[in-house]
Amino acid sequence: MPFEGITTPPVVIILAAGKGQRFRDSGGQEHKLDALFDGKTVLGHVLEAVKTAGLPWHLVRPPGGTGGMGESIALGVTATTDASGWLILPGDLPLIRPDSLRRVALALNEKPVVVPYYQSHHGHPVGFHRSYLKVLSALQGDKGAGSIVQIAHKRGEVLPLALSDRGIIDDVDTTGDLRALQHRHASKIGIA
Repeated sequence: MPFEGITTPPVVIILAAGKGQRFRDSGGQEHKLDALFDGKTVLGHVLEAVKTAGLPWHLVRPPGGTGGMGESIALGVTATTDASGWLILPGDLPLIRPDSLRRVALALNEKPVVVPYYQSHHGHPVGFHRSYLKVLSALQGDKGAGSIVQIAHKRGEVLPLALSDRGIIDDVDTTGDLRALQHRHASKIGIA
């Protein structure tokens, strides 16, 4: 389905190459992205939100993982160099809403970097215009794109975008995080 409001929508880069060690250390028996949440995997929820948003996407999940978030971002960006821009989305945000993804994508019409917030908390996905291709594809190791956002902020190229979606900050790092999200989600839909 075409994405309304943008001629060529940005590509959502779904980061799913981490080791998930904190989840296993907290008692998880599988990778956190493969853990079940409301009938499907954590990553399955993220993929569903992206597909429902109507945005093109690229999953970064090579066998054996990567050397860290920076390398994962670079892999995703270099695999989609024709994109008009990118939304960098960790795969561990099972409650993110499709509308949040669309709003970040649309906001790239206003500024070349978009940083969403829930209340005062920085969230995901962070959006980048294609003018950031070179610096994003040069990322390495475990450092993400935070330093790029800081430089863009100094240049006045960052749009802070307030969203009402707590799902942009509610990630799964431990089994306790997963239980808390399951409880919150069950309460919200009237099961608990």
